[in-house]
Amino acid sequence: MAFSEKLLFVPPPVEVSGRRVKRYHVTADPAGIEPGIEKAAYALLPELLPAPDGTPPATFVVLHRGGDSGAYLNVYSWVWDNVLHFAGAAAGQPALDCPDTDPTHFVPTGRPWIGCVWELPPVLHERDAWVRHMLAPDAPDLDGYVLDSLPAGTTGDRP
Repeated sequence: MAFSEKLLFVPPPVEVSGRRVKRYHVTADPAGIEPGIEKAAYALLPELLPAPDGTPPATFVVLHRGGDSGAYLNVYSWVWDNVLHFAGAAAGQPALDCPDTDPTHFVPTGRPWIGCVWELPPVLHERDAWVRHMLAPDAPDLDGYVLDSLPAGTTGDRP
């Protein structure tokens, strides 16, 4: 089967456990991520966040609905001023030690994998946005960072 890009949706940011969370959803379905999958993923999110360390509390997540029974939650949190902390969870993917094929039954993966080709485009954008709003200015602008998201569209074929 030939590779094709997926759709990228950008829901509004939310606050979870005192952290500002930017959200990206990846799926081939034009209707977006199923609500039950989204609800289950975000219910697990607090367990995947790092402890506060003095860095402005910002996180971005990529929720990906696979083409099979799988769903994946990648959680990237800024720590140590300029470092990304990663934690991930999966649902419905027995190959990743999920207990069943239910795409709403998320479990932490414990793997060091940071994302597949469809999940990585937001990482580059978020690196640049963190530098632009938090590191380069004389004073960090967390609100500016949170409002600076990769535009919705597709996961690739971007200028």
